Amino acid sequence: MPTRRQFLAGSAAALAMAALPGGQVSAAPRAAGRAPNIVLVLADDLGYGELGVYDQEKIKTPRIDALAAEGLRFTQAYSPAPVCAPSRCSLLTGLHSGHATVWRNPPVGVPLLAGGDTTFAEVLHSRGYRTGCFGKWGFGPETPDSHSHPNRRGFEEFYGYIDHGHAHQYYPPYLWHNAEKKEIPDNANSGKKTYATDLIEQRALDFIGAHADEPFLLFLTPTLPHGPSDIPDASQYGGESWSAAVKGHAAQVSRLDTLVGKVVDKLKALGIEQDTLVLVTSDNGGHEENGFDPRVVQSNGSLRGYKRNLYEGGVRVPLVAWQPGTVQPGTSARPTPLIDLLPTFAELGAAPAPKDIDGISVAPLLSGGTAPAHAHLYWTRLDDYANALANSADGGRGLKLAEAVRKGNLKAVRFAPSNQRSAADSQWHVELYDLVADPGEKTDIAAANQAKVTELTALMRSSWTDTYPRDPYGVRLEVPGVVVRGEKITVKAVLTNVSASAWIDPQVRLNMPDGWQARATTPETAAELAAGGSLTVTWEVTPPASAAVGTPFTLRADASATYQGTTVRFNGRGAVEIFTSLPQTPAADAYLSDLDWVTAANAWGPVERDASNGKQGAGDSTPISIQGELHTKGLGVHAPSNIAYHLGGRVKRLTAKVGIDDFSRKQSSTAGGTRARVVGDGLVLYDSGALTAQNAPKSVDVDVTGVRLLRLVVVDNNNNGTLDHTSWGSAMVRV
Repeated sequence: MPTRRQFLAGSAAALAMAALPGGQVSAAPRAAGRAPNIVLVLADDLGYGELGVYDQEKIKTPRIDALAAEGLRFTQAYSPAPVCAPSRCSLLTGLHSGHATVWRNPPVGVPLLAGGDTTFAEVLHSRGYRTGCFGKWGFGPETPDSHSHPNRRGFEEFYGYIDHGHAHQYYPPYLWHNAEKKEIPDNANSGKKTYATDLIEQRALDFIGAHADEPFLLFLTPTLPHGPSDIPDASQYGGESWSAAVKGHAAQVSRLDTLVGKVVDKLKALGIEQDTLVLVTSDNGGHEENGFDPRVVQSNGSLRGYKRNLYEGGVRVPLVAWQPGTVQPGTSARPTPLIDLLPTFAELGAAPAPKDIDGISVAPLLSGGTAPAHAHLYWTRLDDYANALANSADGGRGLKLAEAVRKGNLKAVRFAPSNQRSAADSQWHVELYDLVADPGEKTDIAAANQAKVTELTALMRSSWTDTYPRDPYGVRLEVPGVVVRGEKITVKAVLTNVSASAWIDPQVRLNMPDGWQARATTPETAAELAAGGSLTVTWEVTPPASAAVGTPFTLRADASATYQGTTVRFNGRGAVEIFTSLPQTPAADAYLSDLDWVTAANAWGPVERDASNGKQGAGDSTPISIQGELHTKGLGVHAPSNIAYHLGGRVKRLTAKVGIDDFSRKQSSTAGGTRARVVGDGLVLYDSGALTAQNAPKSVDVDVTGVRLLRLVVVDNNNNGTLDHTSWGSAMVRV
């Protein structure tokens, strides 16, 4: 990894006047042409009106207010969605919610970011930035090998909450540091001694100190002020005649302000404040959860709506930019969605950005110039929960699918008759507002402007796509996934130039564990890689005969090229697991209980061949019954369990019923508390959500096309292993 001096020595001139793919020229981040460090502070559910600089009168936020006075304050910044997961996905990837891969908050534990997504961390990492994410990630599951893990999405260091459900705890019993779960003993057994924000803050400050001499990206994502209103000390607002929840929430906002102040103080102490762009914003509008009433402090100012609404109160957010000597003080009324951050970061860091994104760089705007306007802004909303105030703002339609579009000063909001997008346009209810004359969206002018309603309805319809194929970014490594030691496999890497200008001297190399052998069967270099072109390299790879069985090994493709006079570097990873041998792949449709498994832990069933339950021998089980439905073929497991099958990419679908079996239900009405997952080549393809004795079995129908190694996994979901017997009834693979 280059130091800051090495980074700047090779690219100062290019960074000062880096040509953009469209032929535009970017302004230098500073006169000396240094690439800026970037600190992005993303609050959780911070309302548009909760900062003093946005007319908040009751909650004190002096540090952020000072940054706004010295920097640029956006008055029409927008979150990409009105709720957490889809908003953060779009923020990271530069795609609006009609193109992004996440458009609702899913069950806990389900992976969200797709394999083809590219985050702004991956973009900046290609230019030598050190990258860290501290706080709430929000894209589960809580497993280190998931493709949704921050370490797999461009962040070298991560500390905090992986799953968004876990992030609802301010006194968690553990946090994650990269792939390790770090216990917090003070918070064990529901203890409330160590406040997670304090730990996250210190890790972020340490990251700044460790990388002060090299370009860095710090993505700081505290859960403040998301509910519940937990905070060690709310005495600052003790004299107010508010409820405890409102006092706690106000103290959380002030604690967020203190956190931002400590980051700025650290930058100044290190003398790098002029080299660092600091941005403060929120993932959506203010909330109304866990007893907090946003009306007491006017969380969203005079705007209509709250978190989960597509009215301005649900999606308009504060955005402050600060970099002394670079960011020009003032305000900007440009409608600016947070999807603009990815291309902005790419321009400032002279990094190649994906060209199939919806965001537009605002880098010139930061230094006093102008940025192109969006032709329109688009949002979609479908959530499984409707808060009372938000539901009222929606006219009781909080659980119905909704869309919104802004074009110029006009904004249309429409509601489907259900939660299905397939309803004809004539069945949707459409409202129209003039945001200049009516920023509070009080007067619906749709009836008098039917031509505009028709135009914006068509725009909303066209902005959503069921699938949005992405151009590959960087290098992608394809590996078999399951390997027999001593036997050759074919590994392929594809380096793709996503920019609009050619790359010079592209190179791809394979990095392997010690003792592995590889022979390239295609050239690993080229003289040039045209815009949009790809360099494909294949190797014949042989793991050693002594490779540890059942151990995952990581292969890595390292790629580099020269982009507009500067070096860009990428790496792609793939994991393989070594076995002594592999069963034959299914030749026809078959029940999994009739197939040989590769490995099994804690499993038994009607045709059991594994005695790992430690009680009885294989083949002892009776047919499985789940709420009266008999399955003569199936698999019974006890949490935690993990059964692996070799499919070899030959199977199309997996079907089953999964739930707590009737034997366990009869023993105890509280039996269960598990979750079942289908995992294909390390990716979670299905998550059942919570399974209990009271729940009906869940129907499983999963596309497993191309999957080589299939795992059926059951985990303990309630920290109580009593009668956690879970059954996969009639589990069948179809060829």
